[in-house]
Amino acid sequence: MKRFPFFDEPLVLASSSPRRRYLLGLVGIRHRVIAPRVREEDHAHENPAKHVARLAGLKAHSVRGRVKRGMILGADTIVLLDGAILGKPRGKAEAKRMLGRLSGRWHTVYTGLAVVDAASGKAVTGVERSRVRIRKLTGPEIEAYIATGEPMDKAGAYGIQGYGAAIVEQVRGCYFNVVGLPMVRMLNLVRELKGKVGAPRTPRRKPARRIPGKMHAGKRGEARG
Repeated sequence: MKRFPFFDEPLVLASSSPRRRYLLGLVGIRHRVIAPRVREEDHAHENPAKHVARLAGLKAHSVRGRVKRGMILGADTIVLLDGAILGKPRGKAEAKRMLGRLSGRWHTVYTGLAVVDAASGKAVTGVERSRVRIRKLTGPEIEAYIATGEPMDKAGAYGIQGYGAAIVEQVRGCYFNVVGLPMVRMLNLVRELKGKVGAPRTPRRKPARRIPGKMHAGKRGEARG
């Protein structure tokens, strides 16, 4: 596959999400993964957009010390329902409660992105927002979905790109945001950061110093001839 034109170096993905890796590979963006060292603490009263932008920035900056050059991408996705942030369920019982609350209702998915230049530390952030409706679910359907294991590592206890495709009724906004990586928003941030960082400067070579009264060997030969 041809290399994506925006990136001189492989992108560093500060995320362990296989879905984000899949989306980058889908469009031919070379990348490598460095798992971030960030504790995702709950901030119940924090604005959801600020929450995901803050965590995305923390993830990207947490790996900067292990990267010499290139761009680092951090991302964080949450589900918001009735003003409450739904993160990844901590067990099957919590997954069941989350899916029961989402059943037959609209909710909002936020993904925060941070792109950091490893060399300079300059950064840009952005947030994507999508609306999603889950169809009305029966108790046995929720139990069967949880039994697949898919809900356990996903915000809101569902994944639109897997078995969850059978429970998502409508999406308003960016589909890839619901997967976990809004591609167009990410590429726009990369463009923005490249404009801030600029092209790398090539060091100018100093002209050789000439010592008065001394001639180069070639010129001495010419003078004798």
